[in-house]
Parts: sequence; C-alpha cells; structure tokens
Amino acid sequence: MNEVLVRSARRVRAVLPARADFAVMARDPRRDLLAGLTVAIVALPLALGFGVSSGLGAEAGLATAVVAGAVAALFGGSNLQVSGPTGAMTVVLVPIVARYGPGGVLTVGLMAGVLLVALALLRAGRYMSYVPAPVVEGFTLGIACVIGLQQVPNALGVDKPEGEKVLAVAWRAVVEFTQAPNWTAIGLSLGVAAVMLAGARWRPTVPFSIVAVVAATVLVQVFGLRGAAPIGELPSGLPAPSLGFLDVSAFGSLLAPAVAVAALAALESLLSATVADGMTVGQKHDPDKELFGQGIANLAAPLFGGVPATAAIARTAVNVRTGASSRLAALTHAVILGVIVFAAAPLVSKIPLAALAGVLLATAIRMVEVGSLRAMAKATRSDAVVLVLTAGATLALDLVYAVITGLVVAGALALRAVAAQTRMDQVDFRPDLPGEHSEEEHALLAEHIAAYRIDGPLFFAGAHRFLLELSEVADVRVVILRMSRVTTMDATGALVLKDAVQKLNRRGITVLTSGIRPGQRQALESVGALALLQHEGREYATTPEAIAGARTHLEQAGLLPTRHRPHPHLPHLPHRKGPR
Repeated sequence: MNEVLVRSARRVRAVLPARADFAVMARDPRRDLLAGLTVAIVALPLALGFGVSSGLGAEAGLATAVVAGAVAALFGGSNLQVSGPTGAMTVVLVPIVARYGPGGVLTVGLMAGVLLVALALLRAGRYMSYVPAPVVEGFTLGIACVIGLQQVPNALGVDKPEGEKVLAVAWRAVVEFTQAPNWTAIGLSLGVAAVMLAGARWRPTVPFSIVAVVAATVLVQVFGLRGAAPIGELPSGLPAPSLGFLDVSAFGSLLAPAVAVAALAALESLLSATVADGMTVGQKHDPDKELFGQGIANLAAPLFGGVPATAAIARTAVNVRTGASSRLAALTHAVILGVIVFAAAPLVSKIPLAALAGVLLATAIRMVEVGSLRAMAKATRSDAVVLVLTAGATLALDLVYAVITGLVVAGALALRAVAAQTRMDQVDFRPDLPGEHSEEEHALLAEHIAAYRIDGPLFFAGAHRFLLELSEVADVRVVILRMSRVTTMDATGALVLKDAVQKLNRRGITVLTSGIRPGQRQALESVGALALLQHEGREYATTPEAIAGARTHLEQAGLLPTRHRPHPHLPHLPHRKGPR
C-alpha cells in the first residue's frame, strides 16, 4: 500500500511545475512582456471569433483566453505555448452546443479536464510521437476547411441556418444570401481577410488582424453601414466562478463528447508544443506536464463560462517569432486580454461579426501549407491516401473520428509494407556441406534436399502468404528452413509455420530448422510448433548442422550411400539451442 502511495506521489510530482520552470522568467522579462503584448493583439479577434463560432458568444471566447491562457501558462509543459479557444476545438463544440446547450459544453469541458489530468498521470504524452505526419497534415487541412465553412453565414451577413454539418449549413447560408444579398457584410469579411493575407506577406511582424478589425469597425460606425451586425453587449469583467451549470445526471450522455474534446486537446496541444520546439534552439517541452497543464486549464475555464481550450499553433508561432523565451509571455497575453475585458468591453462589443469572420477566413487559409501538402502527397501513394482520407473524414465526420480513421488506415498500410518485406528464398546449401563430396553426391543431395531462407518479420500481416509459398515446395524429401534472419514472430506466424510443417510432413517431407532465435521460442512453444520442430531432433543451431542432419536422414531412408567416415567436427546433433 505504501509503495502504491509513493509511486502515485512521484507521478503527481513529475507533472507539477518545478522551480526551474519559473526561474527562466527572470532572464529577459522585457522581451517576454513585448511578445505577450503582441500575442494578445493577435489573439483578441481570434478569441472573439472562436467564441462566436462555438455558439456560446464572444464573452465565452474571452473568458477562455484569459483563464485557460493563464492557467496553462503556469502549469503547462512548454515555455512557449499560448492556449485559448481554437478553431479545431470550435469544430467539435458546435454539434455539442446544438445537442446539449451551453451547460452541456461547460460540463464537457470540465470532464475533458479530468481526462487530460488522468492522461498526464498515466504518462500518455509520449505516444504523440506515433501519430504519422500525413495524419497531422490531413487533420490540419480538414480543420482549415471546416473553420472556413463555419464563417460563411457571418461572412455573408445571414442568420446561421440550423444544422450540425458545416457543408449543409454553409450551402443553406449561400442560398439565403442569393435571395437577399448583403454586400456590406461580404465586403467587410473579404476586405479584412485580404488585408491580413497581404499584410502577412508584406510585413509579417505587424498584427494586421487587429488593424483590419479596427478599420472595419470604424468604417461601420462612421458611415453607418447597414447589414454589419455587431458582436453585441459584453460583460465588463469575468463572471464569478460557478458550478451552476453542472448536471450530474447528464454525465453518461456527455462522456463520449468529453472523450472527443480531451483527445483533441491532447493532440493539438502536443502538436503545437512540438512545432514550437522545432522553431527554437534549446527548448524542449514535457508532454506529460503539457497534458496536465491543459487539464487544469480546462477544469478552470468552465467555472468562468469559458469553452474547452487547447494550445493554439497560430498564437504559439507568433509568440516564438516575437522572441518569447519563457512562460511569462503567455501569462502576459492572458493578463492583457483580462484588462481588455474589464476596460474596453463597450468598444469590443461594436466589432462587426463579418469582420471577425474575415479574420477566421484568413486564419483558415494560412493554416494550409501548400508546400507541405504537395511534398506529403508526392512522398508515397500510401501517404497521399492517408492525407486525403483524414481530411475527408474531418469534413464528413468529426475530428476525433478523422484522426482515428487516419491512424487505422496508416497502420494498415504500414503493416502491409512491413509484411511485404518478408521473403522466403530458396538457397544453395551445397557450399555449407561439411567435408568433401563428389559431383554425383552433390547432385543426389540437391535432388532430395531444398533449403529456404526466411527474411523479415513472420507475423499476422504476412504469415499466410508465407504458408502458401512453403506449402507449394517442390517434391523433395527434406526441407531445411533457415530461421536466423526472421526479425520478429507472433502467435499467428508461429501457427502458420506449424501448419506448413504439418502439411509438408503429410506429404512425406521432413522439415528441419536452423537458427531459431531465443526471442522466437516463446511464440513457437505456445502454439506447439517448437515441440513439432524438435521431434526426432529436427531443430539445429546452425545451417551446416541441419545439412548434416538432412544427409543422415537420407542415408537412413536408403536414398544416399552411408558414409563410413562422417565429418569429425559436425556430428548429427539432435538438438542444440542458440542462434546461428
């Protein structure tokens, strides 16, 4: 009992922030403060836009950016991550809002926080490295498409049609726009997007998102443009923390959405941290601490009316590019957004929804790395298939199912590629014959003995092809299987080997083996294949010993003349363990 408690305490201590994590905040606070200010300016329109897109309103997006951004900065496993509401999370939340309402979303966020903390304590963060690059690229492409489609109603200035599927909702919005065009809204959204995209190429360091949003808001207010609906009234401050939304009876029905949200938060946060590490020198995140920080952030955000949060790749990239070196920058970003909530809520409330839609449209476009997609599609046909399927599943299903689909397909294709490496080649055994032999004896041995070398893994994905090849062995009296190059073997491979040996035995063909590795013996023994191979001394340590045994077998069968002086160094050994 004490050992369990000690082990549990160690796991908890391992995911908590250490003193060294905060000591780096004092190295260059000026650069971190400036980086935090820049990120806050970039994050403000994104937080508002994603809050509106989620269905809980702009105030929920701001609360998430402030609370989750601060908590994740303090408890996360990366010095550079910036957390808050994201487009990927919004994609998952829209159907949850439609089905369970705002209270359901807050409950899902709380449950997802618990799951993320559990994943951190189970040290699940390291498994992120097993997600293939085509799955990540397809996932990102699908998210970008969904975010763009989600903005169509606000960009066109129409009320959001009912429905959960973004393609159907976007199409209905287009139909509604054609019946009563709103040129003000579409002009604002396209103008903001164009300014952001062109500005990013011209001056990448300037936060053109806030410049474009301010310009659009001023235009609407000065000229009194119609058809540009504003965000609406915002509270001047964060609400008091509350658990009033919690409905314990709904936990069962909300478990599946909570798992989806937790999976997405883990995936996007660890992916963002990996990207941040790659953009810097000397920075390396702790995946388990990062999961813990995101879990605590998602436990805190719902208490203040915030939506589930995750690390944001776009904001993290801005943070790194502006020179951030510690978590002080992300903490500063959250504090500045908090000040804006308290001091500038009346001004923020006048921002047109169409302008925020333009911000998110530009964000979606910038998420798509055309060069990366082209390289991935050209790499191999399997990579292209996985990328397209993952992106398509993101649009047609949801993000978690999309990742699962991508992983399953990628795994199946990888297994097929590995299985294709398994080869069984007939080899000339005569160079390994002990002693001297006449040409006539060589010919007799070659007539009655066939030697095959198995290369690669012998497991479930490719074992049955091996069975077919081995069962079709030519009409000989002895088959020698050289096993020293078998890299791995599972129960299916051992069973297939056993079946092949039994089929050959029924045809009157004796099977001898050589070079069975110690690591393969357990699989062979578990299915009874080892006992079959060791029957009457048919397993040998090396190929020369197996050849000597095959010759002895043929002599006993009267197919070869008995040699009066066998090779003194290679007697017939019934069984000797050890690799060749």
